[in-house]
Amino acid sequence: MAAARLNPLDLYDVRSLLSDEERMVQDTVGRFVDEKVLPIIGDAFDQARFPTELIPEIANLGLLGATIPEKYGCAGMSGVSYGLICQELERGDSGLRSFASVQSSLVMYPIYAYGSEAQKMEYLPKMAAGEIIGCFGLTEPHGGSDPANMKTHAKKDGGDWVINGAKMWITNGNIAQIAVVWAQTEDGIQGFIVPTDSKGFTAQQIHKKMSLRASVTSALFLDNVRVPDANRLPNVKGLKGPLGCLTQARYGITWGPIGAAQACLKEVIDYTQERVLFGRPLAANQAIQLKLADMARRITTAQLLSLQLGRLKDAGAMQPTQVSLAKWNNCRMAIDIARQCRDILGGAGITTEHGAIRHALNLESVITYEGTETVHELVVGRELTGINAF
Repeated sequence: MAAARLNPLDLYDVRSLLSDEERMVQDTVGRFVDEKVLPIIGDAFDQARFPTELIPEIANLGLLGATIPEKYGCAGMSGVSYGLICQELERGDSGLRSFASVQSSLVMYPIYAYGSEAQKMEYLPKMAAGEIIGCFGLTEPHGGSDPANMKTHAKKDGGDWVINGAKMWITNGNIAQIAVVWAQTEDGIQGFIVPTDSKGFTAQQIHKKMSLRASVTSALFLDNVRVPDANRLPNVKGLKGPLGCLTQARYGITWGPIGAAQACLKEVIDYTQERVLFGRPLAANQAIQLKLADMARRITTAQLLSLQLGRLKDAGAMQPTQVSLAKWNNCRMAIDIARQCRDILGGAGITTEHGAIRHALNLESVITYEGTETVHELVVGRELTGINAF
């Protein structure tokens, strides 16, 4: 009897390594992406519009702050489940995964990890429900890879803090009700929960983007913005605060590009079997099969990297260098595959009728944000040599 054919998107049956709950999470988010995201996302990208109408269902599915305990109105899922959420959302579009990543890992996580109990109870349940959207203000206009050189500053004035500065490339900036803003103080870098309707706070949407078009990206300006000390995150000082958040978010980003790459590969497998050139389907050509095989190899490697990273995370043993290795590998894998798929689709591949060009353009941002490829390579190099080269 002939053996059953392998799943072309999961050659090593990584799904069999998941728990029943993890598989259920993946299936639930996958269904949402198939039914609600894919029918509209090409047009949303085309129109440079973030589909805010999807936020209530994303919240109802428990995808916001998914790993935070149920005590705070969240789902209390495993790190692997959160990774699978990111993978399925990015199979839809990187912009959608970016929205969930920022809300979950860059705003809800610091409030949970560094906030007071009062802050957690005030914000986390409403953020999990999608009633409050957040953004994360770390990167500044002069450069993102050197956050220690931060210019934004907060000065104590009686029981308040007065914040001045600018932040750049801020996902969700113009749809957020709160911003977690990191600023230099006399006592080191600290984080502040800043309501976006505060006097002196302005968010300006960034236009003319050729990447993450179905996502809101903003510049933030803080001109003598005053917040009470109760809005300061009390339980962290120094760069380890924002960097700890970024490790959480980067972890999700190691999973996301797997979904984008799978979407491109599936589209191209279907296309090459239907497209007939010189009397036979494109899929019958060795050149095409070699490319498809290479894509499957690289996706499989990325799946195994992220799954083991997730198991380390859930065991409390994940190290930032391990996240850097997977972010570097998996973003590079996905952008190469998306570009290759665009090429195989020929002229048709340049339209948003197909997903490859949209994923390729989005991945130009994903490979850049939260640590460029070069920075992650150097993080691994530092681990190997003990010498910091940046």
